[in-house]
Parts: sequence; C-alpha cells; structure tokens
Amino acid sequence: PPSSPSSGLDQQNHQGKMSLLAWEKETGIKLVQINGQRRYGGPPPGWVGGPPPASTEVYIARLPQDIYENTLIPLFQSVGKLYEFRLMLTFSGLNRGFAYARYATPQDAQRAITVLHRFQLRQGCAIIVCWSTQKRELVVSGLGALVSQQELEARVQMVTEGIHSVTLHDSPCQRQAKLAVLKYKSHEAAALARKALMEGNLKLAKAGIRVDWLDPQLKKKLQLCEGEPLSSQVQGGESQAVPRPVAPRPSLQNVLGYLNMLCWKLCLRTPVFMTKCVQVKPNGWQKYWYQVVVPGWPVPISGFTWVLSDRQGQSEHDKAKVAAALHILHLLSESL
Repeated sequence: PPSSPSSGLDQQNHQGKMSLLAWEKETGIKLVQINGQRRYGGPPPGWVGGPPPASTEVYIARLPQDIYENTLIPLFQSVGKLYEFRLMLTFSGLNRGFAYARYATPQDAQRAITVLHRFQLRQGCAIIVCWSTQKRELVVSGLGALVSQQELEARVQMVTEGIHSVTLHDSPCQRQAKLAVLKYKSHEAAALARKALMEGNLKLAKAGIRVDWLDPQLKKKLQLCEGEPLSSQVQGGESQAVPRPVAPRPSLQNVLGYLNMLCWKLCLRTPVFMTKCVQVKPNGWQKYWYQVVVPGWPVPISGFTWVLSDRQGQSEHDKAKVAAALHILHLLSESL
C-alpha cells in the first residue's frame, strides 16, 4: 500500500536524527538534554572568562521539526562566536520549532539577526531571528485567599531553582483570591520553572492554579493597585520579607499546641526554637532570624520574619516563634 503522509514525515525525521548522531560523532560536540531542551555550550569548549551579558541572546522561530543542531549550530556559528545554543524539544524528541542562540558579544547577536532573519532553511521555509525578550517573571493565579507568604516561598523554593523574589498580591480579577509574581535570575530559570509549575508541582490549592508569563499590563495594574504588596527577596534559600501591617497573630501557646500535635502524628519529637533580632527600624518593626530543629526531620528549618513592637504583652521573640511555628506547620502538613 502507498505510504501515508505521516509515515513520510517519520522517515524524514528519522533521517534527520541519524544525521545529527553522525555529526556529533564526527565533530566530538556534546549536546546535553534536560527538561525539554537540548543545549550546546554554556560555555562551549575553549571558552575563557565569564558568561556574556543577557543582551547577547537571540530567539529563533519557525524551525522545521526535522531540522536539528547539525544544521543549526554551523549556520548560527557562521555569523559570530556562539556561547550557547538551546533547542526546545517535544516529549517525542522532535524540535518544538524554536531555539535560542547566545553570542559572545551584542555585535555578534545583531549580525545574526541582520543576516539570518527570514533566511530560508529550505524552499518555502523562512525562519525568524530576533532579540530574545529575556522574560524572567511568572504570574501564578488562582491561589486561595488563605495562602501565606511563607508557605508560598517554601513551596516555590522546593520545586524550582534560580528564584530571585516572590511577591504576593490580592487578585484584581477574583474576589477572595490571591496571585503571586515570581521573578527568576534568568530567562532560562524562569522557563524551566514555568514548565515545572505547569505540571502541577506547586500544590497550594485543590484546583485552578494557572501559571503564565507576567503580562506588562497586569504588572502595571498590580503596581497601581497596591502601593506596598507582600514581597520577599530570596537569598541562599532563605527569605527576607518586607515589613507590612499584618493581621493579629495567634498566641504562641495555641500555635505550639497545634505544632506539637502534628509532630506527634508524624512520629517527630518536640521542636527546638532559636530566634535572633538582626535589624531594628525606627518605626518599630524588627527583623528576626529563626532556626528550628525538629528531631526526626532531616534538616533544620530557618528563615526571617518581621515583627512589630506594640507593647501588648507578647514579646518580640515570641512573635518570631509564632511565625516560625506557622512556617513549619505549613511544611509538615504537606507530609500528611
């Protein structure tokens, strides 16, 4: 029987993959595949010095699905010195039709755009080459109104890498709901985080969480709606929260009672708290570092919190312990 169009495409793609393998063997070039992309370089062999600035990356689109690095890397090397080339892949190993090339200098990147934009890889197939937008911010919408800053930060750090800051807002579109803006240290980190979060790894609500690139219009709207959102800068796996008036905290006795009960359920022993004041502001806000050792839990749990000196009986150290205990309650509850 005659071949179907799909079997012809499969054969063409098979030939493309065989050519790629032969090219890798002949040139000795190593491509590393991880998280839906295949990378050359970053840095390439023989590279001296640090990485080039982010402004040296170009975005390549409208690639035929059966064309691979054996064609693309020599083409993009022909116009300038490549630092890195990343081809996005489908689950079945086809290219997804787009890639990123990062050059040694902005001049090389500009030359790639000038020479290769609308270049015809084959008859009737003109590719797009333009500056990479270098998006680094994601918006996570559909979060419940009770989601806390500490719970969100802890979960995001557990399932993604390269996080720079986390900001929690009241949703301008949904009543009794929140959304979060996650800023990453690079576009690549943000893209990998988006993939991980879209696969349902955040687990902060039973349904309805959406993850998208942050739209500039929404960013502006959030800035206008909230003069001082909850915000944190993540450094070294710990958070530094900006002070903001908060609802009255529950008493330390009540929170420790819940925490001790949860530890008992998980066959853990009584937590041991350490707190230390590390900063005092003239308006009464004090920044505390805390570390909690839960015997039976693999690692100590640490972080920062702001408390307000309001002379209402509870000491600042006790308020810091409440924040720490609430943080641990959220982390341990995931284990139930």
